[in-house]
Amino acid sequence: MKVAVDTGPVVRRATPEDVDDAGALTAEAYVADGLLRDEDDYTAELRDARRRAREAILLVATVPREPDGGRAAAGAPRTEGDARPDDVVVGTVTLAPYGTSYAEVAEPGELEIRMLAVAPEARGRGIAEALMTHALRHAVAEGARRVVLSTSDAMRAAQRLYDRLGFVHDEPRDWSHHGLCIRVRTWTPPDAPGAVVEAATWPALRTTVTSDGWRVGESGGLTRRANSALPLTRAADLGAAVDEVEAVYRAAGLPSTFRVGPTTGGPALHDALLARGYAPVSGADVLVRDVGGPSEHTSGGVDVRVSAHPDDAWLAAWIGVKSAGADVGTARAILDGSPGNYLTALDGSRPLGVVRAAFAEDWVGLSCLVVVPEARRRGLARTLTLRALDAARTRGARRAFLQVEPHNTAAARLYTGLGFAPADRYLYLERALPTS
Repeated sequence: MKVAVDTGPVVRRATPEDVDDAGALTAEAYVADGLLRDEDDYTAELRDARRRAREAILLVATVPREPDGGRAAAGAPRTEGDARPDDVVVGTVTLAPYGTSYAEVAEPGELEIRMLAVAPEARGRGIAEALMTHALRHAVAEGARRVVLSTSDAMRAAQRLYDRLGFVHDEPRDWSHHGLCIRVRTWTPPDAPGAVVEAATWPALRTTVTSDGWRVGESGGLTRRANSALPLTRAADLGAAVDEVEAVYRAAGLPSTFRVGPTTGGPALHDALLARGYAPVSGADVLVRDVGGPSEHTSGGVDVRVSAHPDDAWLAAWIGVKSAGADVGTARAILDGSPGNYLTALDGSRPLGVVRAAFAEDWVGLSCLVVVPEARRRGLARTLTLRALDAARTRGARRAFLQVEPHNTAAARLYTGLGFAPADRYLYLERALPTS
């Protein structure tokens, strides 16, 4: 799901140009908070971000530099990994897998978070939350069974953030350092709906099941979700299985596209496809939450209409923002392929935003959230999402999921604030049709 608003800070892996700034910032933040003195040995370790970049995963949050050379507080929309010469580092965190030099308390299968820091002048603007959210999504993408960190009672702001993100105190693992009690907190990824449930809420117009049980979706090329292969089993002959999928797409005149993730092919298929000339073209994080009780939400000054089918106004609003040029008949057929609710925010008779809620088993899948440009920054995306959850509850849904591109930090802020947590990540790998 895309939310087309200012994306704020970009969180990405540190480049060589970022490393010294990240180290200086980390030490500055700990000293400013009274946690250390400038002359302490640990302060020198915090400054040594070069070692962290070598031996762990060093992430930074960046924004464009202000014209006067200072640190900026917000940035123009950019994508993850898009480092620019005018970037300035305003926050950093280190991720340490079990068995690496920076993992102090991690157990097998865990990823440890260390040295979270935000520049004092950039605080209060969601930088720490953006870093932590990115860290959790990275952990899920790497297949970590749990995320762990150590904190102290003096880090009050951090404690509130960890509570909000769903970390729990693991008291038996607490430890002490120079008489200071260090508390261990853990976060466990929630259960994901899985590719079969997700596909059931966005069904292809035609599905071919291969001899290995892989599902190959075709829908005239409209959206990769409806035009991709789901490798749901371990193929006896991986090369032959890929050949069979490619033959289906070749006959349909479509590029061969695979959804690849922990439960759809895994590393073996990923590497095999790259060797055949495939390339990653997009991907998504799957975020989930319980549907829960009735939501508290504001109307945003609009009426919200709920329908069982996408009417012309709903389709025009979605296609106009998300899929310009799409065939309306094909779009309607895909969307109506599963039971759902279609919500439209209206100013009089004029649609300002839409969202779709589709149902499979006890899940509701949210998608197609768009707000027209002139109505943005009014909270309509939040209102539509909460109203969709309310409507889903009346139909018996217990759990909700949505899919968001990893670089969409604006959407990450919205959904984290609404209680969604990362549960899965997948890539689309694609190889274009031969030109001759």
